[in-house]
Amino acid sequence: MNLSSSDSIRSPRFFHVETDADFAAAFPVIVQLRPHLTLETFRERVRRQWQEGYRLAALEADGRVRSLAGYRIQHFLWADRLLYIDDLITDADSRSRQFGEQLFLHVKEIAIAAGCTDLHLDSGTHRVEAHRFYFRQRMVIDNFHFALKLTPAAP
Repeated sequence: MNLSSSDSIRSPRFFHVETDADFAAAFPVIVQLRPHLTLETFRERVRRQWQEGYRLAALEADGRVRSLAGYRIQHFLWADRLLYIDDLITDADSRSRQFGEQLFLHVKEIAIAAGCTDLHLDSGTHRVEAHRFYFRQRMVIDNFHFALKLTPAAP
């Protein structure tokens, strides 16, 4: 890729979103994938999910969060230990600049270091461009994911 000097990108910084400042920096990106969230609900849900092992990895370049990957390591009878990506998004203005690929490979290395045998994610059927990206990462469609909306019982 040929970038002009005004577009040059320094080495990206990888970090986990943990502080209020991190949440504020990550929010403009995550809301592109999860538009129903406010900054407050984003922060509350991620912090609640921490108790379930959820981590939110970020790639920052030139002072901006460019890509996010929310993941958790889980155990299953069918797959032993795997890393599941809940959320994967690259800022719309930063796409096609390899930020998503760099973050994906970073999370893949986290999975390998943690002894995971698999890396999985689900993707909405309408996200055709994302599917092309997953295929380029050598991922395959190996299952259907079924969902059923429930009405929670009153407390």
